[in-house]
Amino acid sequence: MGVMLSASYNRIVHPDVTPEFNAASKFDPLYGFRDGREEKVMIATQEEMDSLKMPMKYRDYCAHKYIEFQRCRKANFPWVAACEHEKHEYHDCEYAEYIDRMKDYERERRLMERAKRIAKKAEAA
Repeated sequence: MGVMLSASYNRIVHPDVTPEFNAASKFDPLYGFRDGREEKVMIATQEEMDSLKMPMKYRDYCAHKYIEFQRCRKANFPWVAACEHEKHEYHDCEYAEYIDRMKDYERERRLMERAKRIAKKAEAA
């Protein structure tokens, strides 16, 4: 609740420096990266996810880990505790993806603040 509350507060109080969650970045995605960024690659294919009838909420960059986890669960049922390793790998992937999204959001916010600062300085000069 705290994150949503602070995000809502920032959108109301500081709309000029608060990025939208679902909008594309307003800045060059490679700005500030000397050697470029590692591109995210979707390992699981759309056909594979469709054939497994994977729910939409799991179709992200960690879909391949989710597929491995579900296959292990099916192979070891009813002893699904044997799939702790696959479950842990899937959750680690989801956490890393969450951290990447939060870093991108924070980077966008800081670049918006920087652009506002530069515009204010240029206006004063």
